[in-house]
Amino acid sequence: MATELQAASLLIVLCALPCVFGDGNSGWSEAHATFYGPPEGTVGGACGLQNQKDTYAPYTTALSAALFKNAESCGACYALRCVNNTGQCKTQNPIIVTATDLCPTGDGKWCTPPRAHFDLSMPAYLKIGEYKAGFIHVQYSKVPCSRKGGERFTIAGHEYFNLVTVSNVGGSGDVSKVDVEDNADGEKKWVPLKRNWGEKWETNAPLSGKALDFKVTTQDGKAVTSRKVAPKSWQYGQTFEGKNSR
Repeated sequence: MATELQAASLLIVLCALPCVFGDGNSGWSEAHATFYGPPEGTVGGACGLQNQKDTYAPYTTALSAALFKNAESCGACYALRCVNNTGQCKTQNPIIVTATDLCPTGDGKWCTPPRAHFDLSMPAYLKIGEYKAGFIHVQYSKVPCSRKGGERFTIAGHEYFNLVTVSNVGGSGDVSKVDVEDNADGEKKWVPLKRNWGEKWETNAPLSGKALDFKVTTQDGKAVTSRKVAPKSWQYGQTFEGKNSR
């Protein structure tokens, strides 16, 4: 039995890279990458995740508008590998980064539509590319996100305006829909939230003084429901952890 388990474990390890990233150029697309931010990494602002550095840093990226898709790609994970090695690449082994920001389009070059471009945190860039190069050719592939713990909900607002920041979402990572349901007596129904910006979702539904359930749907159509996430006594500014990410 032990021998069979060891053999199975070895097979899983050997399968890991080809199963996730594929072989050759199958499933990979072409792009370029630059870097920005401090040496320890950064979490950008266009996705509203600035206070989530412990969750996403140091391997993060800003996306060009073509990839950002008006914030639909916030929280998505990408495998990147440096290619066309002419002194630019440290390695061609892939790294995984999380999209947390939008790359400005005003430079008229890298981030201008319809270009696919990754403006990486410095730690991510230096993992695969040479600092002196300034930019590198990369191939990228969207991959599942691996997260520790459950999905997180940070509630802000005032009285009948509620703004919920959704973070630490695994699986596809990019949220397409958020619903809330209160646990008050009487008829209950799911209330859809509207994307305010990035991963900040709003509703005018009266939620104060009610225990809350949340349902998060990602771009791949998969939904995770977290029951009784926030107690009746919840206060604005608090963060609550729901069901473990997919």
